Amino acid sequence: MSDPSQACRSATFGLPWPLLNDGLFYNDVVRASDSGLTLIHFYSTKHKNSAPPKGWLQRIQNGQIAVDGEVIRDPDTILRIGSKLVYHRLPWEEPEAPYFLQILYEDDDMIALNKPPGLQVLPGGLFQQRTVLTQLQWWATKPTSSVACQGPHPVPVHRLGRGTSGILLCAKTKLAKTRLAAYFADGTSHIENSSKTSVDLCATRKVTKIYRALVTGIIGEDEVIIKQPIGMVQYPGVAKGLYVATPSGKPSLSKVEVLERDVKKNLTLVQVEIQSGRPHQIRIHLSFIGHPLLGDPLYVIGGHPKCFGSENVEDNFAQDGGFLRPANPVPGDCGYNLHAYQVVLSHLSNNEVIKITAPLPHILQTKQEAQEISTY
Repeated sequence: MSDPSQACRSATFGLPWPLLNDGLFYNDVVRASDSGLTLIHFYSTKHKNSAPPKGWLQRIQNGQIAVDGEVIRDPDTILRIGSKLVYHRLPWEEPEAPYFLQILYEDDDMIALNKPPGLQVLPGGLFQQRTVLTQLQWWATKPTSSVACQGPHPVPVHRLGRGTSGILLCAKTKLAKTRLAAYFADGTSHIENSSKTSVDLCATRKVTKIYRALVTGIIGEDEVIIKQPIGMVQYPGVAKGLYVATPSGKPSLSKVEVLERDVKKNLTLVQVEIQSGRPHQIRIHLSFIGHPLLGDPLYVIGGHPKCFGSENVEDNFAQDGGFLRPANPVPGDCGYNLHAYQVVLSHLSNNEVIKITAPLPHILQTKQEAQEISTY
């Protein structure tokens, strides 16, 4: 088994975020079916998840939309087939986010990072610049970077929730990205297409992910296998829908092992091996069995959100015309205790087994681990 420390070339990297990001440009071409629509009708129907109608009206009147290279402020302008539309989302100050990343492992194919909680992996929503992807882009352009002369910057091949810390695998080449993506997809396909037990599946996987989590309540069994399907439902503030526990969802499997029970605080420290990669799977599965993650602002017992209440957004929009931040919790909210602790995978070039471990936050250490660290 390979020793990751031998391949690590750098400890940490990261640049402070500028006050404002660069803004964004979104392009559209008017199709035959949209010819004859007004500018406001086009945007308020085709991109209704971006802003309410009054928000789009503000953006048009503010001169943020151009038609065939000309800024148009009249919302009733009639569109013609083939016209090119450009919406300019003005630069904005993104919410606070950490920026330092620790390199746990690096070779010619990939990099394993230790992602801090509070940092988003890929652009989305309010976070378009303050992401792991941006830091990788900046790092790759530095003259001293180990990837500066190897072409495209590294890219994450899977996601961790913004509030989740720990190991994030990133590919340094297109071939590595394809192979790593296949590793993750292969594990999920086994869950979908096989009736094997979790032990059998573990033996066939080329990548194994193990997490640490602190949950509310005392789990009585030492080991729990959770096979609850996970699917999507409509939820205010989440345009594409929210993942929840539902019988109509896709097959999912998590193996939960109890490490310590704190009866006085009514908490259980667990280790979780996921053998499928559904979004928010651990948060959903643990809450489904009655033990939500400590501090989880969204998921409660049963694997569902705290509330499904609708919100009136027609007359309320943010300064840039978009929707206000939802009053209800959303998946990107932080506060829970979940850490991608260990990844074991076959090396992309020689199939050698690589074991990568991310240092544990104090709150997710067993008493023995904490004592060993303090006496080291």
